[in-house]
Amino acid sequence: MTHHRDDQATDARHDALRELYQEVIFDHNRSPRNFHLMPDATHQAEGYNPLCGDQLTVYLQIADELVQAASFMGQGCAICTASASLMTEVIKGKPVEEVEALFHDFHALLTTPATERSARDFGKLEVLAGVREFPARVKCATLPWHTLHNAINGGPDTARTE
Repeated sequence: MTHHRDDQATDARHDALRELYQEVIFDHNRSPRNFHLMPDATHQAEGYNPLCGDQLTVYLQIADELVQAASFMGQGCAICTASASLMTEVIKGKPVEEVEALFHDFHALLTTPATERSARDFGKLEVLAGVREFPARVKCATLPWHTLHNAINGGPDTARTE
């Protein structure tokens, strides 16, 4: 009997996490944070996902190896917009080196088995881990991050997840 109750508790936690995931995605899609042009950006890059039609530009102000400000513009599905919104909130004030490590760890969070990932605490980004259940949507969630990576590293090409 105890085993059955444990399964029910696990299912209830899973449902609660899925509901939280959906709420956060909807909130950041409806009211994206840092959604504006940044005319005085020191770094910027374009991103495009032809499969979903997501297109965005990531803008950064980097000084003294710190991301002083971050914003984005464009159009995309709810997952792409929410991911970009959460990303710009999380990276502000962080050293560029830490942002690059976060990019790699976040990508691994969505694309690799738990045993191969870092034990990083993703904080509010953890909610995007639910995208793993929808492999076709992982590219939507990671596009802003690949675009961020290109902006930091001066990548000349448009970031693509296809």
